[in-house]
Amino acid sequence: MTMSADRPGQGLSMGYHLAMFVTRNSIHLLTKDDWHGAEHLPSDGGFLVCPNHISHADPLAVARFLYDNGHPPYFLAKESLFALPVVGPVLGYAQQIPVRRDTTEAAEAYRKAVEAVEAGKCVVVMPESTITKDPDKWPMTGKTGAARIALATGRPVIPLAQWGAQNVRHRSLSAGLLRVTSTMRAGPPVPLADLQDGPIDMALLREATGRIMDAITTELAAVRGQAAPTGRWDLHAARRLPRGRVASPEPDHPDALELGEALGGSEQEPR
Repeated sequence: MTMSADRPGQGLSMGYHLAMFVTRNSIHLLTKDDWHGAEHLPSDGGFLVCPNHISHADPLAVARFLYDNGHPPYFLAKESLFALPVVGPVLGYAQQIPVRRDTTEAAEAYRKAVEAVEAGKCVVVMPESTITKDPDKWPMTGKTGAARIALATGRPVIPLAQWGAQNVRHRSLSAGLLRVTSTMRAGPPVPLADLQDGPIDMALLREATGRIMDAITTELAAVRGQAAPTGRWDLHAARRLPRGRVASPEPDHPDALELGEALGGSEQEPR
């Protein structure tokens, strides 16, 4: 399936189409599609997509799924990615949103993300902000950036579970495994309407973030055909904690530096 027309209000540039041509064809050479749940992607208006993060290939696989289903994606990505050969120019041409973590300009990414959603765009935020450290690759505790954007805009948050992209680097030519199956499963919007009218404090953001991560995990459990663990891996604790608990909470009133930490930005470069 390919996108037959720009989503209303998108006005995609030639640079965006070129970047997506490179992205789509590069990941398509490595993966086979097993896609589900595209009917949950809103037909009009802006929205957020929140995938789990399992590999460096995730942004390419997620981008192709969304683009081919008629929703040109705009990712929040670490600023360092924009300086990389090949990857950097592609991100720039595709008008993706840089996250300048640990700088006073970090709040600019939040502002641009909110503006993009309000302008009718599909904005992708990976709440974990880094590849999962869970030993079984289940989603970790999430940062609050996606919840902040969702509550600021009132627009839907679509959980997206993905599985298979982590196997791209382990393809075996000798075994004839040239392409691996990449499964995508979008779920219904995360229920956040009851949180819209409350004061946006850390308790509210944690509740919203917990719901987002629970929804992603539910879809991933369906993809994997396994029951998810009752706890969630926490980076600061370096172990699974009961859901709803975090080892290093974010402050109630973040400044620009802390907003950058909350937003994270997807990670794709080797570490």
